[in-house]
Amino acid sequence: MEARELVERLYWLGHDSFRLAGPPVIYFDPWKLKGQPLPADLVLVTHEHHDHCSPEDVAKISGPDTVVLAGGRAAEEIPGARAVEPGQRLTVAGVEVETVRAYNVNKFREPGVPFHPREADHVGYIVKVGGVRLYFAGDTDQIPEMDDIDCDVALLPVSGTYTMTAEEAAEAARLLHPAIAVPMHYGRHIGQQDDGQRFAELYGGETAILEQK
Repeated sequence: MEARELVERLYWLGHDSFRLAGPPVIYFDPWKLKGQPLPADLVLVTHEHHDHCSPEDVAKISGPDTVVLAGGRAAEEIPGARAVEPGQRLTVAGVEVETVRAYNVNKFREPGVPFHPREADHVGYIVKVGGVRLYFAGDTDQIPEMDDIDCDVALLPVSGTYTMTAEEAAEAARLLHPAIAVPMHYGRHIGQQDDGQRFAELYGGETAILEQK
């Protein structure tokens, strides 16, 4: 599989929420799902904030064989979820998964208190599907750990609200050098509707701006 083929199977459900069509069916931070969502083989939750960790939405897509991985304190809120922390490599639901750090370096709740502290063990995920490595960054700034991330597709937050700005995300994308970058975390009561386009113009590399489903 090529990176473009994987992106064609990717559905942006708004904010940081995505579904990767199967097999296997993978959801990333499912939140405010509409209609009759497809059952999941694997659900990946980055951290416990309500717009990323939605037990109700996870329940909508879970069946007896669904595997749910959750970072930070999210596993405490989702029945049956398996807690993960940064730096793990595992194979679940037939998918190779790596957990990586996600945290703020310059977005603060109050002076000295980041929205997403490094010590909270919030995660991003790298999944390998059909030989293609997809990096789902979660809520993060550009961080030193990105130097060690190898990916073909990068899903990056761009709104600047609790996460990287479009300018910072473009710099991160140039560092990561994916075949395709996909902007996220904008347009649903957060950031501006044109943040994705602004990111694409600033980055200059191949970008897929998905329409919200």
